[in-house]
Amino acid sequence: MIRSSFNDGWFFRRKTYAFVELLGKADAGWEAVQLPHDAMVGRERDGADAGASGRGFYPGGAYQYKKSFFVPEEYRNRRVTLEFEGVYRDARVFINGAFAEQHAYGYTNFYVRADGLLKYGGDNEVVVEARSSEDTRWYSGGGLYRNAKIIVGGLVHITLDGVKITTPVIDTDLALVVVATEVRNESPVTQAVEVVTEIVDADGVIVARDEAPVTLFLGEAATLRQRLSVLRPELWGVDHPYLYSCRTRVTADGELLDEETTRFGVRSLTVDPHRGLRINGEAVNLRGACIHHDNGVIGAATIDRAEQRRVEILKQAGFNAVRSSHNPTSKALLDACDQLGMLVIDELFDAWTRSKVDQDYALDFPVWWESDVQAMVDKDFNHPCVILYSIGNEIPETGTAAGAAISRRLAEKIRSLDSTRLVTNAINGLLAGGPDLLASFAEESAARNRESVDVNGFMTRAREFMPTIMASEILASKTAESIACLDVAGYNYIESRYEMDRALFPNRVIVGTETFPVDIDKNWRLVQDNSHVIGDFTWTGWDYLGEPGIGRIEYEGDGEAANAALGHQGGYPWLTGWCGDIDITGHRWPASYYREIVFGLRTEPYIAVQRPDRYGHPVALATWWSWSDSISSWSWNGHESSPVRVEVYSAADEVELLVNGRQVGTAPAGEKNRFKAEFDTVYEPGEIVAVAYTGGRESGRTRLRSATGDVHLDAAADRTRITADDTDLAYIAITLVDEAGNVYNTADRKVAVEVAGPAVLQGFGSADPKPTENFFDTVRTTFDGRALAVIRPTAPGAITVTLTADGCEPSTVRIEAEPAHPSR
Repeated sequence: MIRSSFNDGWFFRRKTYAFVELLGKADAGWEAVQLPHDAMVGRERDGADAGASGRGFYPGGAYQYKKSFFVPEEYRNRRVTLEFEGVYRDARVFINGAFAEQHAYGYTNFYVRADGLLKYGGDNEVVVEARSSEDTRWYSGGGLYRNAKIIVGGLVHITLDGVKITTPVIDTDLALVVVATEVRNESPVTQAVEVVTEIVDADGVIVARDEAPVTLFLGEAATLRQRLSVLRPELWGVDHPYLYSCRTRVTADGELLDEETTRFGVRSLTVDPHRGLRINGEAVNLRGACIHHDNGVIGAATIDRAEQRRVEILKQAGFNAVRSSHNPTSKALLDACDQLGMLVIDELFDAWTRSKVDQDYALDFPVWWESDVQAMVDKDFNHPCVILYSIGNEIPETGTAAGAAISRRLAEKIRSLDSTRLVTNAINGLLAGGPDLLASFAEESAARNRESVDVNGFMTRAREFMPTIMASEILASKTAESIACLDVAGYNYIESRYEMDRALFPNRVIVGTETFPVDIDKNWRLVQDNSHVIGDFTWTGWDYLGEPGIGRIEYEGDGEAANAALGHQGGYPWLTGWCGDIDITGHRWPASYYREIVFGLRTEPYIAVQRPDRYGHPVALATWWSWSDSISSWSWNGHESSPVRVEVYSAADEVELLVNGRQVGTAPAGEKNRFKAEFDTVYEPGEIVAVAYTGGRESGRTRLRSATGDVHLDAAADRTRITADDTDLAYIAITLVDEAGNVYNTADRKVAVEVAGPAVLQGFGSADPKPTENFFDTVRTTFDGRALAVIRPTAPGAITVTLTADGCEPSTVRIEAEPAHPSR
């Protein structure tokens, strides 16, 4: 089949209705857009609607998209299908005014058979309707936010997602590659065809080939299973993500009827409580990051380069695995993980039959769950990066017999479609334990009225006795049946049971599917010391839109301190979760470097400085997802001679701190001291140096210098040559610096961006967790001296991006958008 992008030529507007249009009162203004497009991120946030806090105070709404496309006459005897990789949400598709398809879930791809509704030899119109409302606990985005494709095939063709590749036998000398190809005959006669399958290595060399005949009777779909031997195979793994291509062709009497190319990796996967997780026979501990689906300043728009860049940065930060919390991830992210060697837990649902918010997926689960499982497995099957399917996140039913029955149905449905991977479920102990568990610890009123208990809010206030709660026998008994159907038990914030459950459930394998960032040192020790615990996934690897302020710190005397009583979220204008190792622009926070040290991946010490204007201020609220209120900087203009606290992260025995060559002091570090040494000193402009000592000898040093002199506006693109198609972007990091490149984190100012040439500004913003500006503005204020502009090409040619700011010389970045390769 021929797959072509269907992203161009769309128009968008807020949805109108038939009677409104009939009366001539509809807003007729359609806006030209290119997919992927987020309909929500372009709207103004409104703090008046407290119910919109979960999605970052963006309003919900209903949307319409339309596109005209020409269908040539020769398509009359072919099959034409439209694919939508993600439409949020409750999509309905109309072709030439006729209803064609609907799809409830916002995170699984779906196909629309267009043949019977097309006008051949002329223009056609497709209209897609979608809505976003009170249906999510985080930022969802809206509309056609992932890629769309048009797929054209003959009457005899490989079915959609019809090539499935497994590697059941692998050793040093040979890998057995089994390719199952489903071919369908929709022609009026029986067809005798040949299926030719070739395995091609990364250099384009054919390393295995097979050809087999298949007779297809009228209306029949037949599956051909071919076994090919690849000699001396290159294996796919996190440190060596080698990919092969499988070329499949269907021919009849020498005529090519259809063809597909599928990338895959040769890798084995096993797990047991004694040797843990093994990939290709080697033990792997999962250094995991939970991530949401949005892409920061461009909203939910899932443009391929955004997904690629995110995986690149996560990998550089020391992660080797991601969990797609709490919904199936995009094809583009899986492609990036395949290429870069990032393991994936792909997660199905945040709700089954019990709602967490008024209009969430629980309303659709009874009807749609099987087709959504099918869609996710079909998407993932040939991606070597996917090692685990998660059937849910913090599902309340998991502590009941009815929930255990649903768990079994979901797990067995997945296994019937894909027996090569593992199944988990991310279980929250408080939800699964229910009122029986909470009754012993929560207030009596909360125990009487289960629906009034805000679990995240309860967790925020009750950390000191959570380990005791989680150790309860009630939790073990309530979850035993639901966990019994899993290959790996997913524990959300239940690490206090890791060692206990080794004795209680000796055959159980555990993964920390969600953990608090400040506990990584203790949790990673548990992973290293317990073979039945295969990894840790922090909440979160990357900050995200919605669920605002769950990682915030509030101080007594602040106007926002009253928000502490509201539970785990902040009030307007909070936008981001304000937690994670990496901010929404892709800049690494101190927590990221701390984690890298804990993982044993960084030997140099790292300096983080708590904001001096907060020194000595009593904390009114620090949530479980908070890190210290610090950044890596020694530029605190206006705070000269003020007291300041310095954190140094190090695996060394001891750390020495010097300010302008004078010793501030020494302090123990390393694992026994939670990899952190702290110093109180006075801010003096100049240089701060941290020197690490192991066994009495220097093992590393890091220095920070104060910014001095004029403020310069520095702008740097991640790549100056990009592809002029709908998959690529250029990211421009904007930083306020001095002549030597030291960051002026206290000199924030408005920056204006102007784009000239064949490109548009796709998004512009900073990591500010509570902005009053919008990502579609052309003027934004830096935060801690930084901002980010995202440029999307519209055609080949030279692109010039000019940035200006008060008191700074303008900065210019030039990018060349090159024509796309014909194969794309």
